[in-house]
Amino acid sequence: MAEAGAHLTSTAVNEQPSVFEVLAQESLMEAVKPALRHAVKVLAETNPSRFGFLWQRFDELYLLLDLLLQNHFLSHCSASFSENFYGLKRVSGGWGLSVGLGLHRKSHWRSLLLLCLVPYLRAKLEATLAQQRDEADFSIQLAQSRRQRLYRAAVAAYPYVRSAWQALSFCQQLLFIFGVARTHSPLLWLARVKLARLNAQDIRDMELKSSNTGYPADQSLVQKVWWLISRAARGVAIPLSTSLSLGVFFLQFLEWWYSSENQSTMKTLTSLPAPPPPLHLQEERSSDSRNCPLCRRLCTNTTVLSTSGFVFCYRCIYMYVKANHRCPVTGYPTELQHLIKIYTPES
Repeated sequence: MAEAGAHLTSTAVNEQPSVFEVLAQESLMEAVKPALRHAVKVLAETNPSRFGFLWQRFDELYLLLDLLLQNHFLSHCSASFSENFYGLKRVSGGWGLSVGLGLHRKSHWRSLLLLCLVPYLRAKLEATLAQQRDEADFSIQLAQSRRQRLYRAAVAAYPYVRSAWQALSFCQQLLFIFGVARTHSPLLWLARVKLARLNAQDIRDMELKSSNTGYPADQSLVQKVWWLISRAARGVAIPLSTSLSLGVFFLQFLEWWYSSENQSTMKTLTSLPAPPPPLHLQEERSSDSRNCPLCRRLCTNTTVLSTSGFVFCYRCIYMYVKANHRCPVTGYPTELQHLIKIYTPES
């Protein structure tokens, strides 16, 4: 808890955190996911057959890891991972500043769902929206049912809902700065909690709680399994929190590096030439290189994958990449934006 002890100097004066602390803890967790995503992408590109599923199911695996991590910190520290890193805690119930550690059960589960499920759903909606934009750019009109049309309409309205949510969050932060609102985020208001600084008694309570968690020998099987999961989450949480104390500035750099505003620069510096295909694939395709590897017929609307360099029929490779997110020949991780149409003077 050394990272939390640095914030104890000002708790005697005021337990209300400043706007800089609450915004800093939000940006910290936003920098962790891009860093893990990049590490998984490197593994998948190194060995697609072994680590490709990590890239394809990254959002679900990250959601599971986030649930375990946040549940551990909410149970033992009454705060999320990033809030605990900045020496903050969540206070439920009467909203008082003198309340110690320990969230109400309803506040605990509301906080856990809003911390983990909302970012996951937002990432899925943004991915679906990006896919719709790609389909509109390539003029793909697939058969749709009434349910699918309603779903697409809801996703199309998402940017407006997101703008309204950002405006609401900005107004909430302004009210928090001027002391009108007790929370800086609508998510905290929905969870019925507020943030306060940790004090010396809270640190002692956390250390005492961690020292009293022994193996439940006389408990049921479910409680024993839950104890093992909690210990595993603690084994991940403590090294991660300690390493972040040393690498917080590096994570802030990663947040900037992988931000949407810096994507063009990142792609220019990190893009690599497509590797040559394996020799046995070259021999197989030497007989008639104009055939599509998927349908085995002459390529129509020829399209090349920038990740592997192979040429396919546009519809064949579009449907395959949309379903599998990889090159059908080499297995390299591939997205729809890696499709490049080939135009010839004859066409």
